Amino acid sequence: MTNLNGKVIAITGIDTGVGKTIVTGLLARALRESGQRVITLKPVETGGSGVSSDIVRHREIMGIPLQEVDRDGTTCPYLFRHPASPHLAAALEEQVIDLCVIDEATRRLQAGYDTVLLEGAGGLLVPLGEQMLFADYLKERHYPLVLVSSSRLGSINHTLLTLEACRKRGLQLKGLFYNLAGSADSIIAEDTLTVLGNALGTYCYDCPVVELPDLEKRSLVLTNEELSKICHEP
Repeated sequence: MTNLNGKVIAITGIDTGVGKTIVTGLLARALRESGQRVITLKPVETGGSGVSSDIVRHREIMGIPLQEVDRDGTTCPYLFRHPASPHLAAALEEQVIDLCVIDEATRRLQAGYDTVLLEGAGGLLVPLGEQMLFADYLKERHYPLVLVSSSRLGSINHTLLTLEACRKRGLQLKGLFYNLAGSADSIIAEDTLTVLGNALGTYCYDCPVVELPDLEKRSLVLTNEELSKICHEP
């Protein structure tokens, strides 16, 4: 039977501030330009109010205005004021993140779009609650993911730890985006890229590595093979 609902692809990073929001927007724009109906979802955002600032940034990069699903909160079911880990930001407002609320928002978006790009908060092991890490949330729902890394010092350690966490949970990795923006040392950047490329093979991941020299200015140009591997079913 044909699945009438759109696919969900998660975007996570090796840390906070590594470029997940820009990559999510660029990937959404690339999919939109290829003819897909695509929307982005930020299940939990902290440090804001009103409309999610990450969703606003996605729409700017995609070249479209805010959608009705943005204005009614569907694309960001939880938005907390305190800039902290989701579980703490929720607790500070005497709330608990209900995964059923996120699942319902996701299903609503799946019904109207071919692809839903789900941007996480922070890294892969960020807690959504006392008993749920973001990685385990992805595992339970069988969502494939895209990982955003960087060339800054320390990225090798953070990326390898993330890959270990992915492999341990059997998560499907669709692509590694390598953010070169802000890199001050070309020797470190080149070596890190080599190490990370080799690490994908070590952890038995066969996925494209996409280099992003300047996330703020670059148009994301993917080959047909890269786009297929990242955004289509195996």
